Amino acid sequence: MNEVLPQLNELPFSSVEVIDTVVRVEAHTTAGRAACPGCGCWSGRIHGSYLRFPRDLPTAGKFVVVSLRVRRFVCEEESCERMTFAEQVPGLTRRFGRRTERLRSMLVSVGLALAGRAGARMTDAFKVPVSRNTLLRLIASLPDPATAVPRVVGVDEYAQRKGRVYGTVLVDVETRRPVDLLPDRQADTLAAWLAERPGIEIVCRDRAPFFAEGATRGAPQALQVADRWHLWHNLGEAAEKCVYRHRGCLRPTPAQPEEPQEEAEPAASPWPTGHRFAERTRAKHATIHALLAAGHSKRSVARQLGMTLNTILRFSRAATAEEMFTGQWQSRATRLDDYKPYLDQRWQEGCTNAWKLWEEIRERGYPRGYASVRAYVSRTLRGKPRPVGPRPPSARAVTRWILTHPDALPEGDRLQLKAVLANCPELTALAEHVRSFGHMVAHLQGDQLPLPTWIEAASSTTELPSLRSFAQHLERDLDAVTAGFTLHWNSGVVEGHVKRIKMLKRQMFGRAGFELLRKRVLLA
Repeated sequence: MNEVLPQLNELPFSSVEVIDTVVRVEAHTTAGRAACPGCGCWSGRIHGSYLRFPRDLPTAGKFVVVSLRVRRFVCEEESCERMTFAEQVPGLTRRFGRRTERLRSMLVSVGLALAGRAGARMTDAFKVPVSRNTLLRLIASLPDPATAVPRVVGVDEYAQRKGRVYGTVLVDVETRRPVDLLPDRQADTLAAWLAERPGIEIVCRDRAPFFAEGATRGAPQALQVADRWHLWHNLGEAAEKCVYRHRGCLRPTPAQPEEPQEEAEPAASPWPTGHRFAERTRAKHATIHALLAAGHSKRSVARQLGMTLNTILRFSRAATAEEMFTGQWQSRATRLDDYKPYLDQRWQEGCTNAWKLWEEIRERGYPRGYASVRAYVSRTLRGKPRPVGPRPPSARAVTRWILTHPDALPEGDRLQLKAVLANCPELTALAEHVRSFGHMVAHLQGDQLPLPTWIEAASSTTELPSLRSFAQHLERDLDAVTAGFTLHWNSGVVEGHVKRIKMLKRQMFGRAGFELLRKRVLLA
C-alpha cells in the first residue's frame, strides 16, 4: 500500500481486491475526534458512518477505487449552524470530493498546461478520462496564489480581442512572475489596483497615456520608468516616416545626356491595332469609301449597309479612320487627372506597384477606388521605359541601415547608406539624431548626455516633422524617459508574459473568458 496510497498508511484497511481491471481498496478511519469545519470545535460524539468511493490514479494500468468508511460526528457547539459533519482524511479526501487529492492535483496540472480539449485527450492516455468541462471547472475552482506586494512592477496591455478589447497584465519584475490580470486598460482600474499596494516603489511601463495617468494617481510615491525598447521602436517608426518623406533622395540623380534628344514621334492612335472597336471602325470606313469611290450614292450605301444616312455622312467626311476615334471614351476629364503627374513621377522613381501608388494618392485626397489607378498603370505606365540604373533602396531598408550600429553594418549596406546620405542633408541630420539617441539607450547615459538637449535639437528640425513630433511627445513624459535611460529596469519580462497570454488564448479559443484566462496566467 505504500506505493498505491501512502495516505492510507496510518489507516487500517481490511482488504485489497483486484477484479479484472479494477483495484478495490477497503479501509476505515479510527480517529477518536474530529474538528467541525464550521466553528472549528472538536467533537467526539459519533452520529453514524457511511462509505465513500474516491477514485485514485491508476496503478499498473488498472483503475484504483478506494472504499473508505468515514464517520459523521455531532457538533457539540450550540451556536454552530452545523448539527453534524463528516470527517476528512488529510491528503486523501475533501468535502464532496469524488477523487483523491493526488488525482485531483494531476488533473489540475493537466488543465493548467493544456486547457480543455487537449487536456481531456491527455487524461484518456493516463487512463483517467474526464471531460473538458471538468478540467475547466477544476481550474476555475482554484484559489488565487498568495503573492507578496512587489517592489518593482511591470505594466503592459494584452489583447482579449485584437483591436477591440484589451486588458492589463502586471508582473513582478524581480521574481519574473505574473501578479495579476485586469479586465481593461483604463487608468482608473490601474490606479485602484496600485492604491491597494502602497509598497510598490518602481513602475515599468510603456508611454501609453492611460498607464502613465494610472501610475501617477495610484502610486504617486513610485518612480515610473519608460521602457527603452518601446522608445527605440517609436523612434524607428518616426525615422521610417522621415525617410519615406524624402524618398526622392534615395535614387541618384541621372546624368544629363550630352546629345540633344530626338524629336518625339507623333502620338499613336488612341485605339491600338487589335482593339475590336478600332478594327470595326476601320472596316466600316474602308467599305463606305470603297462604295462611294465606285459611284454609289450615300443613300444607296446606307441602304446596302443598313446604316442611317447621318452615319454614312460622318464616315464620308473622315479622311482616315482615326478621325472617327472620338466619343465618350476620348479626352474626358476624370478624377485621376490631377494625380497623374504624381503617378508618373513615382513611376520614374521606381515604384511600380499599383496598389502602393493608389494608397499614396489616397492619402493626398484621391476619392476613388483602386480600379482606375490599376487601369492607368496597366494601359499607360507599363508602356513607358523604366529609369535606367539599379533599383533604389526602399524606405524601410534605409531606416534599418540608420538604426543599425555603423560597426554592425555589412560593407555593401554601409556604402549604399553613405551614398543616400550624400544626396540628402535632411537624412544626414536624421542619422545623427538617431545615433546620439541610440548611444543614450545602449549605455544608459541619460544623465551624462542630457535628454532635454537632444529633444531641443530634434524639435528644431523643420524638415523632419515625424522626428519633431516624437521629440515633443518625449518632453511630455520626460521624467519616466530619463529614468529609463538611467536605470537598468525595463519591461522585457512583461512582453514575454504578453506572448505567453497569446499562446494560452489560442489553446482556449471559444472558452477564453477573463476569469479562466486569469487563473491559467497566474497558476500555470
